[in-house]
Amino acid sequence: MKTVNFGNLAINIKRWAENLGFQEARITNVDLSAYENSFKTWIKNKFHGEMEYMERHQELRLHPERLLPGTIRVITVRMDYKNTIENSLLFKQSKNLAYISHYARGRDYHKLIRKRLETLARKITTKTYRHGYRAFTDSAPILERALAEKAGIGWIGKNTMLINKSAGSWFFLGELFTDIPLPIDEPTTANCGSCSACIEACPTNAFVGPNILDATRCISYLTIESRGAIPEQFRNAIGNRIFGCDDCQLVCPWNKFSKPTTEKDFSPRHKMDNIELIDLFTWTEEEFFKNTEGSPIRRIGYDCWKRNIAIALGNADTSVEIIQVLKSELGKTSPMVREHIEWALLQHQAA
Repeated sequence: MKTVNFGNLAINIKRWAENLGFQEARITNVDLSAYENSFKTWIKNKFHGEMEYMERHQELRLHPERLLPGTIRVITVRMDYKNTIENSLLFKQSKNLAYISHYARGRDYHKLIRKRLETLARKITTKTYRHGYRAFTDSAPILERALAEKAGIGWIGKNTMLINKSAGSWFFLGELFTDIPLPIDEPTTANCGSCSACIEACPTNAFVGPNILDATRCISYLTIESRGAIPEQFRNAIGNRIFGCDDCQLVCPWNKFSKPTTEKDFSPRHKMDNIELIDLFTWTEEEFFKNTEGSPIRRIGYDCWKRNIAIALGNADTSVEIIQVLKSELGKTSPMVREHIEWALLQHQAA
């Protein structure tokens, strides 16, 4: 077995991670006891809604070593994804344009990050010895933000996002579980202070309090995770957001320090950063699956896609064209989608 200087190895791991395109890598242990009560209370209050996977395997989430026996350290990485430095809510003024959350405008990040973590793991193996590892990115029952906060990548802000003092919150996280006894990094301090901009900006008042999100009221949950009819009380507030919501990040003062990504795979595809709602609504199911290949948008399916755009069209500026497009789709959709089209038409009738 090779003799390993674990301190030097940790320094090298961080350098190798940056060479692979990660903006930062840090190391922590697997003790998440400080997060147990808040997580279990969140589940008990049913703030996870239809996301049953959050309730399942709670012990695995709270004890990473049970997910991969032998794990004693987690190498957590950050990869920035936003393409612009603009942080504003001006998109609300362009009611006929679709708003898609920044993270979903380019290629799906899961495979990209996991592949690079696998490369990092193989590099570690060549410099040490055969070690037990497993790479993750939003792909298993893991409290990613808790681990990243413990490692010092940032702090969990009042909007429940992980915030980095020099990079804001526009980044993905990934983890490499390992059995190598690497030295751990120290967490940073929370720096939200008295600011409550994110809580005040939420269109649906989804924040029960600082760092407590009722997901069932969150537009990201409603447009991505929910598979049924969206409650009418939230439809006007959704505006032109058809996949996710970034408002709590767009108003966060720390995001003025974010830098545009250089990762080409995260560049917008099919004009997802500037496209008319009507253009998207008239996609056939075949066009939807073709145009969302390799995109996180595909996971919601065609019906939810049409449902979301129908609501946005109901909130758009009234025009003969929009009303005609909505009516033309009435007989072609499922009862669930039809309900939202009828709601949209009523909005324009009232206007």
